[in-house]
Amino acid sequence: MPKKDSKKGEPNKQDIKHEEECISVDKSGNICLKVHAKPGAKMNTITDISDEGIGIQIAAPPVDGEANSEIVKYVAFVLGLRKSDVTLDRGSRSRQKVLVVSGGKLSVSQVKELIQKQIGL
Repeated sequence: MPKKDSKKGEPNKQDIKHEEECISVDKSGNICLKVHAKPGAKMNTITDISDEGIGIQIAAPPVDGEANSEIVKYVAFVLGLRKSDVTLDRGSRSRQKVLVVSGGKLSVSQVKELIQKQIGL
């Protein structure tokens, strides 16, 4: 049985669906990011976009909120925003978190683009 041809350059419909579920806009116009935190890594990096959310490895232990503050700082850095523009909305004691990007400086498509660039690194 021959192998199916794969199109490596084009994202499939499932990947696009995950991105749409992970990055949304709330009623007040802020951008919400569903994040799956992975604390205790060697360095901060965005790993993938999956059903669980945007996978982010954080180089801080999950103790006394260190990983939470580091994830806010890292996402602000990736998006080119101030730390005060990114806040932790839900999930302070869980790996599943919701971050809110306020300020109206970025659109959803710009946020998706910046996150996709970081996955490639």
